[in-house]
Amino acid sequence: MHCPFCRHPDSRVVDSRTTDDGNSIRRRRQCPECGRRFSTIETASLSVVKRNGVVEPFSRDKVVAGVRKACQGRPVTDTDLALLAQRVEESVRSSGASQVETNDIGIAILAPLRELDDVAYLRFASVYQAFADLEDFAAAIDALRHDGVTSKYGAADLSETGE
Repeated sequence: MHCPFCRHPDSRVVDSRTTDDGNSIRRRRQCPECGRRFSTIETASLSVVKRNGVVEPFSRDKVVAGVRKACQGRPVTDTDLALLAQRVEESVRSSGASQVETNDIGIAILAPLRELDDVAYLRFASVYQAFADLEDFAAAIDALRHDGVTSKYGAADLSETGE
């Protein structure tokens, strides 16, 4: 680690602590050349391999932006979306891989979105799973009815009889 003050190519770690969220380490360092102290934060990198082969860093903001489109007009808050993005990142990181494909991120989005809002889930799934016709929608709706789990902002009862 180069000293940000004198650019000396080495530094000594004085103190290390995990951050409050536990996903990174804060290190207090001291330069042996100029004696000044500075802090660094270390996080494990997570890269996304896009369909065209381009590799870029994982971004919660991109998860939120993609899901926000599916949630348009629904009673889903920014806090809900931030928590969903956090859950997606935790799920993807739990695989232990340093690179994940966009397909894996889409799969990781489906479950928490299903718990959040039925309509947003159907919208996202219809694009992500490339629904071709009404039968695909009907099959997805039947699966939701059969599942019996009520999302945070979904209908209280999805059974066909309405009971």
